[in-house]
Amino acid sequence: MKTRAVIAVAGALTLFVPHGRAQEKTVVRFGHFPNITHAQGVIAHALSRQGKGWFEERLGPNVDIQWFTYNAGPSAMEAIFAGSLDVTYVGPGPALNAHLKSNGEEIRVISGAANAGAALVVKPDSPIKAPADFRGKKIATPQLGNTQDISCRAWLKAHGLKVTLTGGDAQVIPTANPDQLGLLQKGSVDAVWTVEPWVTRLERDAKARVFVEDTNTITTWLVSSVKFLRDRRDLAKKITDANTELTKWIQENEAKAQKLLIEELKAETRADFSPDAVGQAWKRIQFTNEVSRDLVAKSVQDGKDAGFLKGSTDTSKLIAPP
Repeated sequence: MKTRAVIAVAGALTLFVPHGRAQEKTVVRFGHFPNITHAQGVIAHALSRQGKGWFEERLGPNVDIQWFTYNAGPSAMEAIFAGSLDVTYVGPGPALNAHLKSNGEEIRVISGAANAGAALVVKPDSPIKAPADFRGKKIATPQLGNTQDISCRAWLKAHGLKVTLTGGDAQVIPTANPDQLGLLQKGSVDAVWTVEPWVTRLERDAKARVFVEDTNTITTWLVSSVKFLRDRRDLAKKITDANTELTKWIQENEAKAQKLLIEELKAETRADFSPDAVGQAWKRIQFTNEVSRDLVAKSVQDGKDAGFLKGSTDTSKLIAPP
């Protein structure tokens, strides 16, 4: 009897251990910014918060999503380099810089997310009427080396103004998006180059006027670390498929998408965005899963003109949908 009991217990343990292992969770560390141009990430984060996770439902019960938010792209790229982030929505400027800085060994674009949605705005009573009028002026951007920062510097250079990292003919000042409104209202900066929903916020609350609307540009990509793409290619494929499905849902359900986005933006930034303001910002953005190679080339050129991309600019390995 003792022998049979031992065998029975051993058999039960044999059955129990593999079952326990099968329940171990795979964690995907997912990033986005609190911007309308990161709508897929913001909305998916909102659904996760509600227990209705968009990606969780499509990746399976043994996958957990951990969400991380960033003010701008360089911080997210640093997190990927540090091994603390797997996948993130990010602008092309920081992604390209990180890709080239790592000799093409760290970053891969696995899907598009959004184009356009950024602008340069000035105060309503600003004497600035032409690009040359920015000489001696201060322009706020979200973060040094982020997509709008690079666009701003490249645009100034294209119009004959010499701009360095710390000064030049005009001064570009990295400023967190929520802080830009107060600085523009006080006159601490003369202009802001930023992205939605912050462009609309400046238009409505500071009565700012749009000087340049950046329409022909990539605003947001979905990127992964090379390690995640190599080691978890099946999950990367499911993530891109889920992103494509979510983009289509956003396009077809604007009212519901905007409601979720407003709730999540408030949770992440403590700032209120009215439905009218979000609707106004929405019109500037093109949500898409496509990755235009022509716009990639433009982003590379902007990065070179702004002084952030030096040496080789080989992007042959950059775009790698799983």
